[in-house]
Amino acid sequence: MVLVEMAGAEDTIYLCNFRVSVDERDPVCIERSNLVNICKLVVKELIESSLKFGRQLDSDSVPLQHFFIVLEHVLRHGLKPKRGLLGPKKELWDLFQFVEKWSYEAQDITASVRDLPTVKTHIGRARAWLRLALMQKKLADYFRLLIERRDELLTEFYETGALMLADEAIVIMGLLVGLNVIDCNLCVKEEDLDSQMGVIDFSLYLRNTGADTSPEDSQEQTDMTTVLDQKNYIEELNRHLNATVTNLQAKVETLITTNALMKEDLAIAKNTIIHMQGDNDRLRNERGLPTQQQQEQMDKEAKKASRVSVIGCEEEMQDLKLQLEEESAHRKQVEKELELQIQMKAESEMAAKLLEKDIHEKQDTIISLRQQLDEIKVINLEMYRKLQECESSLKQKTELIGRLEAKAGEMAETIRNLESQYVFQDSQSSHEPSPAGQRSRSKSYYEPLSQREAEEAAEGEEGKKGGIGKSASMCELQNRMAHPL
Repeated sequence: MVLVEMAGAEDTIYLCNFRVSVDERDPVCIERSNLVNICKLVVKELIESSLKFGRQLDSDSVPLQHFFIVLEHVLRHGLKPKRGLLGPKKELWDLFQFVEKWSYEAQDITASVRDLPTVKTHIGRARAWLRLALMQKKLADYFRLLIERRDELLTEFYETGALMLADEAIVIMGLLVGLNVIDCNLCVKEEDLDSQMGVIDFSLYLRNTGADTSPEDSQEQTDMTTVLDQKNYIEELNRHLNATVTNLQAKVETLITTNALMKEDLAIAKNTIIHMQGDNDRLRNERGLPTQQQQEQMDKEAKKASRVSVIGCEEEMQDLKLQLEEESAHRKQVEKELELQIQMKAESEMAAKLLEKDIHEKQDTIISLRQQLDEIKVINLEMYRKLQECESSLKQKTELIGRLEAKAGEMAETIRNLESQYVFQDSQSSHEPSPAGQRSRSKSYYEPLSQREAEEAAEGEEGKKGGIGKSASMCELQNRMAHPL
């Protein structure tokens, strides 16, 4: 048993574990060939399994589930990934929404998919759309519409070398045409279409189907095939007859409307003739009884007038007919414009819905970005507060160091003053005559005093750093200088 994981947009079904074949063919071509071959096997198994159930399948059919998995891989082969958070959409659901612009029948299933409460993701909506299109028996037609607009639409969604942009897409379309003989009863609301796809058991397609078939099963299958073919022929004939009846009914309604308009025009013409005859009688009564010559002359004039009136009525009838034809043509043109306006209104409503949906998504993104911005502001305020604390602490320490340095300078100045006093006293003592014992005593005293001065200088350097012991050293040095003996 061979199991193939169906995990992501870039996953591809392989029949081998090597991406480079021995004949150095393009790996992308091998991927397309593998997808086409697997699709052929799955469609063949699907049609054969449908014959056992009277060409009626439901959601529990394993070959039907495998067919949707393989078809999704065919459609996702070479699909461009979405770039960035606010980048253009490159999902199958976005591609399927273009089909309703070219087919009125696709508008129903697209609207149904949008209203599904159990489907939340784009891939789930795409799977629901494929199932509804198969139940509608229009999947091959929608596939053909996408292939016909390969250069203007599919190049925006697919990478170069994708199956939908290659010649193998026509083969897939031919395989989908054969599925129109199957009646699928799928409950889309009860399926979990947002979850990950399953696996395919290829042992169903690698077994020898002819070895286990008995002659009785073959005869029953043949009879069932014949009955189902007759059923499909009758359904197709009924579909054509319904279309013919619809066209004839439209023509009859048009003829009835034209006949009613012509009757109204004829009634108007008759009323005009009656009014003219009444005017003629009134004029004759006003003139009185005419003479014979006048009567003959009047008869001749009446005949001429009647001829002229008849000719005028005929001309008026012709004019009315021309006006009727013009009005009919104008009415047809107005109806076409009305249909065009209705279509444009539907497209504008659809565009408004898509725009509203896009606006909602962008608003969600803006809200999340604002939340992140607020968090960053809080962090910045906290860092700014810590920075101010550090600056205040640094300022205090700098002031402390300045004070300590000032004290150290004062102490150094005091030391220099004391040293100068010491040198002055030493010079005075050297000029005074003294006995040898006194000189030896002074020498023995002042020699250790110089060592103590070095120690006190070292303590003064340490006092610059820590500020400890400075006062004691200064006091001791002053006592020494004040009492040298």
